[in-house]
Amino acid sequence: MSTLDGISVIFDLDGTLVDSEPNYYEAGRQTLAEYGVPDFTWAEHEEYVGISTQETVADWKRRYGLRAPVEELLAVKNRHYLELARTSARAYPEMRKFVELLAGEGVPLAVASGSSPEAIETILSRTGLDAQLRTIVSADEVAQGKPAPDVFLEAARRLGADPADCVVLEDAAPGAAAAHAAGMRCIAIPYVATQADALEFAGADLLVRGGQAEFTARAAYDWLARTVRAA
Repeated sequence: MSTLDGISVIFDLDGTLVDSEPNYYEAGRQTLAEYGVPDFTWAEHEEYVGISTQETVADWKRRYGLRAPVEELLAVKNRHYLELARTSARAYPEMRKFVELLAGEGVPLAVASGSSPEAIETILSRTGLDAQLRTIVSADEVAQGKPAPDVFLEAARRLGADPADCVVLEDAAPGAAAAHAAGMRCIAIPYVATQADALEFAGADLLVRGGQAEFTARAAYDWLARTVRAA
């Protein structure tokens, strides 16, 4: 019997499992430059951390008065992103260790992300995490992206798990809100340090305030084991 029997774990992808935000920023910068917005900044990009790619480009269209259809903007951004991801996607070392620890215990695992299915598959393949993370859900496959709970609830459904028995790992406030709305526990590892005090993170069951620099696989595993024993 595993120490973690009865628990399923659902990972956000970007900024949680992999350090992909720099690539998303660069893909966004290139895309907007093509459509006449030459000065997209990292600070502006940070406003979209945790929000699905589709909802991001829809907001760009409104924000910058772009004439191109959302579908076209989405395709261009995804093309730029995939070109970057195929050569430079990198998993956080402690997150990789955590995935391996959980997989070794037979814990059901899933990825639920605002990225496109192709982007998720490309990154998992590039990093080798596809060996342990075979259940994936994209926001493109559900009615609403985060902070709505849809992607997490669909991940639980595909795992055959009760939402109350699921633990989500998230780096962004919208994702933490989505986990709460889904009735799941949440380990929050803020990607944007200044967001650590966000109200959405206040409801996290475990808040790693220092983000990835502070996260360790062993501490997260031990917390999960205590959670199971206390249930």
